[in-house]
Parts: sequence; C-alpha cells; structure tokens
Amino acid sequence: MTPRGRRQLPASGGRRFSGRGGRGAAVVLPCFHLRRTGPRGGPSFRLAEDREGPLALKGCPAFPPRPGGPPTRPAPPVPGRTLPVPKPRSVRTFAWAAAAVLALSACGSDYPLGDEQREAAENSTSTLSGILSGSGSSAQGPAMDAWIAGFGVMHPDVQLQYSPDGSGAGRNALLAGAVDFAGSDAYLQDEEIAEAREVCGPGGALDIPAYISPIAVAFNLPGIESLNLDAATIAAIFRGDIEKWNDPAIAGQNPGTALPDLPVTPVSRADDSGTTENFTEYLHEAAPQAWPERPSGTWPAGLGGENAQGNSGVVSTVTRTEGAITYADDSVIDDSMGTANLLVGEQYVPISADGASIAVAQATRVPDRAPHDIALQLDRTTTAAGAYPLVLVSYQIFCSGYENPETVELVKTFGLYVVGGEGQAASQDAAKSAPIPGPLAEQAQAAIESITVTP
Repeated sequence: MTPRGRRQLPASGGRRFSGRGGRGAAVVLPCFHLRRTGPRGGPSFRLAEDREGPLALKGCPAFPPRPGGPPTRPAPPVPGRTLPVPKPRSVRTFAWAAAAVLALSACGSDYPLGDEQREAAENSTSTLSGILSGSGSSAQGPAMDAWIAGFGVMHPDVQLQYSPDGSGAGRNALLAGAVDFAGSDAYLQDEEIAEAREVCGPGGALDIPAYISPIAVAFNLPGIESLNLDAATIAAIFRGDIEKWNDPAIAGQNPGTALPDLPVTPVSRADDSGTTENFTEYLHEAAPQAWPERPSGTWPAGLGGENAQGNSGVVSTVTRTEGAITYADDSVIDDSMGTANLLVGEQYVPISADGASIAVAQATRVPDRAPHDIALQLDRTTTAAGAYPLVLVSYQIFCSGYENPETVELVKTFGLYVVGGEGQAASQDAAKSAPIPGPLAEQAQAAIESITVTP
C-alpha cells in the first residue's frame, strides 16, 4: 500500500523527520509491528516484534505473513501522540516503554470508540478493510479525531492512522512515500509538485480542500475578552516593535479598554507550519510595509519572543504566560484566552466560522495547476461584509494514483467521507470549522473520484 516509486530508506534503517526549514533535531524512533487478534471490527493487537526502524509506517520492515494472509502492516507507537525522544543509550528501554503504552491503549477495549462502534462492527455490511496512514497538520488534529471516529463506525475493519506532526512534516512524509496522504495547511509548492511526480507517478499529487478554519490571534490578558487590532499593529506586535500592551497603537483602537502596563510576549511556532504560512501571508498582504517578509511556513529568523511546537504548544505557552500572544487554529482556543477582532475595510470583524466561510468564498483557484488540483488563492485584503480573512484552508493531499487497488479504494472512500456532508458536520462539531462551500465541495468530490490505480 505504497505510493508509486517509494524512495529507498536510509542505510541505517531509520526514517528521519524534521521541518522543511530544518528547525529541530531529526528523530529516529523504533518500529512496532502489531497483529490483529480481536473479533471483526475490534482493534485488539498483540506485539509481534520490535526492532529499530523508521517512524514512517511504510519504512518499517514487514513482519512475516499470517498463514494465508498478507504481511502485517506496521503501526506507529501511539497514533496521533508524540512520544519522548530517547537518549542515545536508552533506545531499548524506550522501545519497551512505548510498546507498553501501545499495548495498554490498544488492548484496553476491543471497541475504543464505545458501544456505537461495537454495534456497528457486529452489524456492519462494509467489506472495506486495510490500513490507511497519514501525517501532517496539527490544526486538523481535532477534526481528524472526529473523522477517524466517524469513519471507524462506518468501516470498522479499516485502521486509520494519523500523526499530527505539522504540515511540513506531513508533506515531507508523503513525498518520501512514507504515508498514503498528508494533511497540510498549505498547498504543494512548485518544487514539491515535481517531487510528487517521482512518488505518485506522472499525475503527481492533488491538493483537496478538506478543513476550513479561522486562525485566532489569541492573548492572555485577564479580564479582556477581545481587542480590536489591524494587520499593521499585529505585525508590529510579532516583530517586537510594540513592547507594552498599553502602547498607543493598541490603545487607539480600543477606547475605553483598561490596557495593562504589561510586557508583550509574542509566541510563534517552532515547527514548519501551514498555520504560520497562512498567518504570515495575511500580514504580508494586508500590511506589506509592516511585514515585508514573504510568506513562509517557518518563522523569520532573528525575531524575538518565544516559540513552541504545534498549535497545542503555542496555546499552552500563552495560557501560562500573562501578557503572551500567539496565532493558532481556532479549534484549540478556549474561553481562558482573549481574541482579536480584525479590521476588514472599516469594520472590526470577530473570529467566527461564518466569517471564515465568507472569506473562502472570495478565493480563486491557483492558476497553471492540474485540473483536479484544487489549490486556492485567498484574498487577504477582502472588504466583503463579515469576512474574516485570517483563515486557513487545510488540504488532504493524495496521490493522483496508487499501485495498490486496495489503497485506491481506501483513499477514495475516506476522502469522499471527509469532504461530504457527514465528515464536514463531524468537523464542525469537533473543531468549530466552517463547512466547505457547496461548489468547492463538488470540485473536491470530483477530484477524489479521479484517483486511479497506476500501472
């Protein structure tokens, strides 16, 4: 179940992951092979073997096949969780510890999604089975949890694995042939399109809009639930040019608000992040003089402040730091933090799913892409009433073709569920996302239907 032309693993037998910008150390983790022992639909496993190998699912050496069955596929230590990096002399200890965590989480119940999954498994008429692996956007994390749950009830014999390592890591994993799909808050760039043809075949890979969410500018100022901020002021805050919360640039937009004489601590992403790319694109287009840097998934070098890994990391840092401010997917923001209302035209617009949907409706297709590559160019300077232009469109990036017919069936069935009514409703409930506009959803469905078996 690999994309066409999977790249050769390093001689060491390990898969190394790091952000596209090279920030953070590469990590090699052990490989764990699991074998299903539970009844139909019940994901009970036993540890079949452990050996050093890449974290990438398809990089792990296959375990010998069951009698009359295909080789077992490796599974990550704990899908969707980050395990601590072992010290050089404690890899074996780490392997056993991770195995124990996995055994406890996988074997605690045959039906981890509850009675609904148990009943669905017992009464299921679905013949779909296999393993589908993905990696990428942490912004998609809450939505992906909901999609895994909903899809698992519908197709209880499918094991869907997703690791929210960040958009850049997800694209890298797909382009290395290490996963079946990537979640990314930014579409593939030209050089990545060329790489995708090496892995996916002549048709390359497809950017499919799957998740629309506003990006919050969130802060920790006790007693203040919202602030009006224009793009130039936000840029000055994150550049370190505004050092106190009672600065005239902030106070002038918020008459009547008692702003504290408190240092401003901007918090940015440490990893290669589609959220960062969308945030810096908004700043660059809406306030080019205040933010001259080109949009990028990696935070500009030389700017001060704190940084943290993933959406959850920056939010955690802000939550425990009074005076801190960050940008993050709205799904991870709760009432403990205040949020910025953005200046759009002559009105300040609060963050909302509806505002994000209005902004996406103004988007156009990126020119000179494949017919079914739905990369979108957002208008960050829109003055449409109610639009919230600091929005991300997160993509499911699939190969246009796979060698294995079973993989094609899994990818298409999952993809159509995600962009369809049930998947979008599940995402809205779990992650406060905006629904994909109707015409865009139809384009996404047609693109997924075009995925084929490659020779």
